[in-house]
Amino acid sequence: MSSPAVNVHGLGEPSRWVRHWAHLVAAGGAVLDVASGAGRHARFFASLGHPVTAIDRDVAALNTLADEPLVTPVVADIESAPWPLPAEATFAAVVVTNYLHRPLFGRLIQSLAPGGVLVYETFAKGNETVGKPSNPAFLLAPGELLEVVRGQLRVVAFQDGFLAQPRPAYVQRICAILEADRSDNPAQAAPPPCYELAG
Repeated sequence: MSSPAVNVHGLGEPSRWVRHWAHLVAAGGAVLDVASGAGRHARFFASLGHPVTAIDRDVAALNTLADEPLVTPVVADIESAPWPLPAEATFAAVVVTNYLHRPLFGRLIQSLAPGGVLVYETFAKGNETVGKPSNPAFLLAPGELLEVVRGQLRVVAFQDGFLAQPRPAYVQRICAILEADRSDNPAQAAPPPCYELAG
């Protein structure tokens, strides 16, 4: 007899936005999946050979990752408890989808290693007209993610608009990189970084 289905979030296919920019993550680099749920993105990056730390407060959701040797689940309430990882822990990518807790923005950027990629996608203002979430606390203001990374990360791609599929939603999403320090001396400067824009 099959066991009853566990009602957890984070199942299903990885976000198209996350898949689109995964090639920018350093080969074998560690990935942080924030508010991972059952780990659709943790599984995706693990399948590409990345060790993944998946953080969520939902124990049942994280338990579904027990069969993934490259995924380290961390049970934590990242909204009302201290950040669960060492302050010096950094990652080649930080991935966040369908989740917004503004006080964490600084911590997410601090969690990027030099060359690290922030891939963020969540609901935006306007979503209250088509469904949940509708609370402004969980909806990004126009251009908000651009303001969050301004002066800290190099923006490779940004979108703010309406998606009809997989369900009608207003979303905002960004792919941005913490560039390594580069020499101010033109004779010693490395070539400019090349961030390939996947078709």
